[in-house]
Formats: sequence, C-alpha cells, structure tokens
Amino acid sequence: MSTIVVWFRRDARLDDNPAWTAGAQADTVQPLFVIDPSLFDVVSPLRRALLVSGLAGLDSSLAALGGRLRVEFGDPRQVVRSVAAETGATEVFINREVTPFGKARDEQVGRRIRLCEFEGNTVHPIGSVTTASGGPYRVFSAFYRSWSDRLVEPYDQGRSGATIADNPGSPLPSVDESSISGGESAAQERLSRFRTRIDRYDIDRDVPGIDATSRLSIDLKYGWIGPRDVVAATAGDSKGRKAFVRQLAWRDFYANVLEAFPDTVNREMRPNLRDIAWREDSDGFAAWQSGQTGYPLVDAGMRQLRGEGWMHNRVRLVAASFLVKDLLIDWRRGERHFRRMLLDGDVAQNVGNWQWVAGTGTDASPYFRVFNPVTQSRRFDPDGTYIRRWVPELRDVPADLVHSPWTAGPLELAAHGVRLGENYPEPIVDHAMARERAIGAYRFVSGES
Repeated sequence: MSTIVVWFRRDARLDDNPAWTAGAQADTVQPLFVIDPSLFDVVSPLRRALLVSGLAGLDSSLAALGGRLRVEFGDPRQVVRSVAAETGATEVFINREVTPFGKARDEQVGRRIRLCEFEGNTVHPIGSVTTASGGPYRVFSAFYRSWSDRLVEPYDQGRSGATIADNPGSPLPSVDESSISGGESAAQERLSRFRTRIDRYDIDRDVPGIDATSRLSIDLKYGWIGPRDVVAATAGDSKGRKAFVRQLAWRDFYANVLEAFPDTVNREMRPNLRDIAWREDSDGFAAWQSGQTGYPLVDAGMRQLRGEGWMHNRVRLVAASFLVKDLLIDWRRGERHFRRMLLDGDVAQNVGNWQWVAGTGTDASPYFRVFNPVTQSRRFDPDGTYIRRWVPELRDVPADLVHSPWTAGPLELAAHGVRLGENYPEPIVDHAMARERAIGAYRFVSGES
C-alpha cells in the first residue's frame, strides 16, 4: 500500500493542481499544510485571517471526499519529514516555488525525503518560455509574444479513488473573522462575478473609484484558483479579455525573472543603479505608511492598504513612485511593507513591480519616469470618488481642489472643513523639487552626464 504526502503551500485547491492530481493516484494520500510561525506571526492580522479562511475551505473540500486537511505548526523542514515518517510515506509531492526562501526550504526538506516537484503556480511551466538561445527574457513585451504563442497544457481534474487520510492535525489558529472568504469555492464565485464585467476591463481597470478589477490576485497568491483555470475562463477576443490575460502573463513573467535572477529580491537588476544614495527619512516613511503625505491619491491608497490589505493597481504605482522618487527612500523598504500588508503579497510580483517603478528592474523604460501624483489623480480619479472614500477629511472639497488642496487659500479650504496642517497635512515634499532630486541621484550613479 503506497502513501503520498501532498504538501500544500501556495496551491490550496484541488482543481488544476498537478501535485494533488499525482498524489491522489496513490493508495492513500495525506494532505498537509504547515503553518510556519516565522512567517505567520509577522504578516498583518488580515493576512492571517485570510489564510485561515482559505485553509478551512480546503479542509471542507477534502471532507466532501472523505478526508481532512492535516494542519501542523512549526518549521516545515522538521514537520514534513515527521509527518512522512509517521504515515509511512516515502515521497512528498509539491508544486514548485521560485522564491529564494521557498527554494532553500525545499532543498533542505529534500535532503531527508524525496520531493517530487510539479508546475502548478503559473500558466506555463517555469523556464518553458525562453529566448531563441534558451535564456530567460528580461523584457516583458518579448516574453509576452512567446508566452501567447504557447498553448496552455491541459490538466487532469484529479479525482481518483485514493483514500484521503482524515487526521486533521492541529486546530486552526483563532483569528479575527476575515472580510474576504477564502478557499476554492469563494475564488470561483469571484471569477464568475468578474466575468460579467471583464469586457470593459481595458477601459475601467485604471479607475480606482469603481469596482472594475478582478481581485483574483489574492486567490492566485494563495492558490485557491489555478492560473490555467483563470485563463480558460477569461480568454477571448474582446479588448477587455486580452488586457486581463496580459496581466496573467505579467504574473508568469515575474515568476520567471525571480527564478532566473533570485538576487533581485534584495538587489537591483541593473548593475549601474546599485549605488543610489537613498535617503534615511524615518518621518517621511512613517507619513507614507500612514497615509499622511498631503498628496490625496497617495494617502487614499496607503489608507486602503491599511484598511483592506489591498490597493488598486494604478494607485500602487503612484504610491510606490512617491516613496522611491519623491522621497528617495530605498525601494526595498516599500517592497517589504507591501509584502507584509497586501493580501496578495506575492514575492515575485511585488519585487518585480517595485523594481519596475524604481527603474532598476527588467523594463527598458528610463529612470526619469516619475509619476506625478496630482496628474495621476486628476486623470484616473477625476471627480475624487476614490479619494473621498479613503480620505474623509476631504469629503466636501470640490473636484477641482481635491487632488491638490494646498493650491487653494485657507479661507476657501475652511469653507469645506479643511485646515491644512491641522486636520489634513500639508504636502511633505514639493514634487517638482523631488523629481529633480531623484533624477540627479539616478543620473549620478548611472554614469550619465
């Protein structure tokens, strides 16, 4: 009688899960999730609650098949080996990780028991979309062309007659109730709702004041839904569908970049931009974190992050650019903060996007691309709907002033209930000056005159 341990990590689902499909062909399969306190204890309470909700959902799916999800606490390097020994398993099936932390952990686990790796976290297997010479792509547009030309491999749904072990292990930790339901069923429901508006995605996705994005990044991060499932459900000829599938390609791209260049987690990809004189500005960083910069769109985004554990993508770009270019604070500090706070805080995507904004990453855009927070605000939140939702101090300010309240006189602002420096901050930096300062710092280390 054969027993296989399927160790769930970022793939807490049964459909479109190659590791589960293969493991369920054994006589007995032991589903396992290990909660590592070194990770669980440092993320936001919202992240902890969401993880627990998703694990409860996976347990329910397994219970419907006669088994249970075994949850254990501790260092996976010891726990996985212990569970395998207890159950008599000689192999552990996993879906491959690309983060340096995850790869190092898996390598250590694999020294004691055989790990069988599968490709379940990207649309196309990691390393399968390469340049003509077989190397990794560094530019997304070229990667996307090759990615789009490659057929998505079909997958087995993974239903078999295997006996699923019914040992639940340790009880799930007690957490505050999550505002978002986790798990495979909830993810499929979100996908179904998004499909009703996907054809306007290309038009509406940059407007933070409306509910136009899918928010499936959270489901993909935890693996409650498979990326191939999402492609199958959303592919089509409309501009909206094409724009959305392109975002899934970006997800694959950054996973491949991190696999090929693991040091980009902590180091700029561009060698000539590795010595930027970042500012040590604790007050500025704190103001940015708390949404008190005096720039309404930036503040709205950072408050949404703190309140929901999520931020609209367009606003993420603006908020990140403000930290790196306006405050000239090291992108790594912002990346770590986002990673802790975002419910969809995926290392590969987060690092890739922060390096993109910082101008130090894979894209070929010049470093002097600096988002103007006021221009972005007026363009994408013209009537201030998003700002008023998250910055209630500016609720009664008219649209022509809500993006830059400091441009109005004190009496005019007071008529709308705003007193700069008292109930809403004055700008902590002058954008025009900050832009020139940032460009100068980048130009100095790049060797350009």
